[in-house]
Amino acid sequence: MHPSLNTRFINPEKSGIPVLLVHGLFGAGENLLGIARAIDDRPVCLVDLRNHGRSFHADSMTQRDMAEDIARLIRGQGWHRVDYIGHSLGGKVGIQLSQDHPELIHKLLVADIAPVDYEPGHDDIFAAFDAVDPSVVASRREADGLMQAHLSESGVRSFLLTNLVRAESGGFQWRCNLDAIKAGYESVRCAPDLVMPFEGAVLYIRGGASDYVLPQDEWAIHQYHPNADIKTLEGTGHWLHAEKPQEFNALVCEFLDQ
Repeated sequence: MHPSLNTRFINPEKSGIPVLLVHGLFGAGENLLGIARAIDDRPVCLVDLRNHGRSFHADSMTQRDMAEDIARLIRGQGWHRVDYIGHSLGGKVGIQLSQDHPELIHKLLVADIAPVDYEPGHDDIFAAFDAVDPSVVASRREADGLMQAHLSESGVRSFLLTNLVRAESGGFQWRCNLDAIKAGYESVRCAPDLVMPFEGAVLYIRGGASDYVLPQDEWAIHQYHPNADIKTLEGTGHWLHAEKPQEFNALVCEFLDQ
């Protein structure tokens, strides 16, 4: 039997098309809790991708692997289709799901990622993780100090350190499966596999100060999603939903209600 993804449900008693929220690399479903709470008229499901959060660990983590995990989750819940919202890696997984299982998606919202190949850009993050031996650090503060030599942004360090959790045997451990993420990084940063254009309703929201979705990427977006609308949230970077939550959530709810 295939292992299940860790999930958290908000408004399970509500009716209507369920909304699936999927996080980015090194994250967990809890990162998108603010969006979940803004959607008060639908059942909402926060998902931890494989090798992330409290979900199972596996050696492989291609975008297709993760899309298949999501497809199993949707069918396992008895849902016919969902409205899918994904940030960064979660957006890429949603794009792949729209290619492999278009029948499972009613609407797709992709936050600050494009269906293109990305240059390697996480060397400093991997170095920061590698600077910490979770079995010997005494506190998150100590771990943060070790990471600081590789990452100057305190917000990014704080985000990464949500993965540092208490081990049952004492001390700390990484909650995410770092070895598998490193091994699968080449697959994660590449464009999803294009099977057939998804003709459903799609919205891309990009951060105006982010370089993840550039004007030259729009051709690729329309290759995968001919009917896609692209909106820019000015004054935000890659973490647009955390930087301007009210504005982002308003765009999300407007799209879902259309």
